[in-house]
Amino acid sequence: MTRIDDTPPAWDERTQLTTFLDYARETARAKCAGVSSENARKALLPGSPLMTMSGVINHLRWVEYYWFQVIFLGEEDRAPMTEEDPDREMRIAVDFPLTQLLDEYAEQSARYRELVAGNDLDERAEGTIRDGLHVDLRWILLHLTEETARHNGHLDILREMLDGTTGW
Repeated sequence: MTRIDDTPPAWDERTQLTTFLDYARETARAKCAGVSSENARKALLPGSPLMTMSGVINHLRWVEYYWFQVIFLGEEDRAPMTEEDPDREMRIAVDFPLTQLLDEYAEQSARYRELVAGNDLDERAEGTIRDGLHVDLRWILLHLTEETARHNGHLDILREMLDGTTGW
């Protein structure tokens, strides 16, 4: 695997925050490099039947969608998850080639980079989280970095179990 640089090109807050989110995103994509769609659909953890590489990538995609479009912009939630099937994005991921999921995640990440660049870090979200709180864009960036980094650990375990590849 090729190592991605997490050192920001500038030291202002925005650049540091976006560099770390991009680093986490690229790490997720890198952990999937060379994995076949068949292997990406394999649930290798007996206690976690939805934990597949495809499922994790699709989850990351829909998590970013939720935080940027539903919470920050206040748009209607069109994610595949429902109250009856809250993990649906993980379940349906196996119906798509891994390359498609990765491409969609990369395209979406590019759109969100533009969204972040066009908004102040102090800008409050249109939508609310628990207790009616309106988080700011800075909080969303930090949360998504944490979420993506945590799931990179899952991808790391799955990849090692699949073919022994480790790194990062």
